[in-house]
Amino acid sequence: MRKAPRKSPSRKRPIAAEDLYRLRIPTSVAISPDESRVAYTVERMDKDDLKYYSNLFVGDLRSGAQRQYTFGKTADGSPLWSPAGDRIAFISTRDKKTGIYLIGAAGGAERKVIDLDGALDSLQWAPDGRHLVFALRWNDSHFIEKEEDKKKPPVFRHITRLYYRLDGSGFVPKDRFQVYTLDVESAALRRVTGGRRDNTQPAVSPDGRWIAYISNRRPDPDVDMLYDDLFVIPFGGGREHRLPTPAGPKAAPSFSPDSRLIAYIGHDNPRDAWGVTNHHIWTVGRTGSPKAVDLMPAFDRMALDMTISDLAEGHGVAVPRWSPDSRRIFFIGSDTGRTSVYFVPARGGQPTRVFDGKCHVKALSLAAPARTAAIIYSDLATAGEIVTFPAVHGGEKRAVTRTALNPFLVSEVVLGKTKDLMFRSFDGTAVQGWIVYPPAFRPNRKYPSILEIHGGPRMQYGYTFFHEMQWLAAQGYVVFYTNPRGGQGRGQTWADAISGGWGGLDYQDCMAAADFLAAQPFIDPKRMGVTGGSYGGYMTNWIIGHTDRFKAAVTQRSVVNFMSMYGASDIGWSLERELDGTPWNNSGNYEKCSPITYFTNVRTPVLILHNEQDLRCGIEQAEQMFTMLKRLRRTVEMVRFPEEPHGLSRHGRPDRRIARLTWIARWFDRYLK
Repeated sequence: MRKAPRKSPSRKRPIAAEDLYRLRIPTSVAISPDESRVAYTVERMDKDDLKYYSNLFVGDLRSGAQRQYTFGKTADGSPLWSPAGDRIAFISTRDKKTGIYLIGAAGGAERKVIDLDGALDSLQWAPDGRHLVFALRWNDSHFIEKEEDKKKPPVFRHITRLYYRLDGSGFVPKDRFQVYTLDVESAALRRVTGGRRDNTQPAVSPDGRWIAYISNRRPDPDVDMLYDDLFVIPFGGGREHRLPTPAGPKAAPSFSPDSRLIAYIGHDNPRDAWGVTNHHIWTVGRTGSPKAVDLMPAFDRMALDMTISDLAEGHGVAVPRWSPDSRRIFFIGSDTGRTSVYFVPARGGQPTRVFDGKCHVKALSLAAPARTAAIIYSDLATAGEIVTFPAVHGGEKRAVTRTALNPFLVSEVVLGKTKDLMFRSFDGTAVQGWIVYPPAFRPNRKYPSILEIHGGPRMQYGYTFFHEMQWLAAQGYVVFYTNPRGGQGRGQTWADAISGGWGGLDYQDCMAAADFLAAQPFIDPKRMGVTGGSYGGYMTNWIIGHTDRFKAAVTQRSVVNFMSMYGASDIGWSLERELDGTPWNNSGNYEKCSPITYFTNVRTPVLILHNEQDLRCGIEQAEQMFTMLKRLRRTVEMVRFPEEPHGLSRHGRPDRRIARLTWIARWFDRYLK
């Protein structure tokens, strides 16, 4: 009898930390006016010079062909099709300045329109196809320093604003954002707005007559940071008109096709600085009539992408998009780990899912016909792709298309299987979680495990690709990540559950997650670790001060002392709502909710990872923790990352991101293996 051929062993390998250099991540997307093509930018990390670069691509939705339009070590982003579809505008930071460029719809040589020494916001075409509109904040050096002196620090800095620093950016320029128009043929730049307040997020009306924008005109907008107003001004400048809207944050204004209504994303709770209140789609008449109205008051979810990932952070708010008949408004919403595309009737009502699934929608683009939508898509096994799909129910249907930006994840890499589930907390409440198994998982073995806790806290883990989770699983760990109370995705009551009392229900849910994990037959309950960053670092610190359940901990860019954070963080004063007052009128709660209060109880070996240029959770937080635990003779080590701001795990220098992963695994290997 002839023997059956022996199956060749799989040549696939587990994912590596260095695979970060091979990942290609889409960062922006724009569908053409005729819905036949899609422009997008793809980001990569360069191993030689340790920088991030991105180039422009165009995909043909009929043929499926993908073409690269720009090349080299550039940082290209925010592509925009002209109204006629004959050219694409984009932003590039080549030449070490923020420049606006044009390239033909068929590709070819790009043309620089203008260099702008400042920060650009909300670039878009005017309907005439000749002008671009955007908000711009000049760098101070544009006015006060000679070109050769820009790298020299000033003699002193005179600070008058509460909001004078921003994590990842440093000192905020004294100049404010203003709305500008740019003639792309003559490069003539014209300022439309003025004053001593920021005017941001401009939107041009389809008839080309008006520009809507957001501005906070409170006496001290740094303190009253969420008291935004919506303004309208003639396209060529002139007298602005403030629209009567409820006090509260506002973002992403968008005119209806007939230019009569403006949709925006916001809510009516201006004291909520920590993202508890649901952002919804609102509309208001361009003249103030009809009055502003929440179109979806019964929708107990966020009309925003609230999903955390370690790839391509910073997509911003997806602008609401109108259907051509002005009857529907499309948006992105977050629900129980998913982010989906919805539409809400322009007259109000319950939103309808247009694109659903266990996935993460990071950005949305629709052209005027609104028959086809383009999104940046991710799921548990997909790092990021451009996906197009029908945006209509009934009528013309078009096939779903997608790019293939990371084929090596399919052909070379074996990922750990990820299982989504619900478990019960101490009070019977269902809590969402995901288990990532090692690639060569054997159910009859006992594995060490790592509990991951997300930041925010008003964010969510979800159905998105997470390089860190997969890499830790590849090191032989079962990874468990979960969405405890206090996060987003489960409604406003869920998000508000920890207000005034961090370390309560959120801690109980995290410990219920540990209980659930320990009960699995393939888990060794004596070899469990815990880690998290930002708020996740806070919770890690809280856990080790209240239990020795975990045999090792890694706390990252964390909070230990709310009293010092209040005055040292770039957003520290916003803690007042979260902690029911200020340090001078409710110091007891600041102390009660600070992990450092309980550090005499710590017995768990802990590694502190912190970034030296972190302005959100300053390096002094790590220094306090390290000093106190050392003085208490506890097992503690600290790793500091020079130059890095708060978000090292998402957008730090690539070699430091890899070093961070290596240190995490090294610490857990020491105590869990």
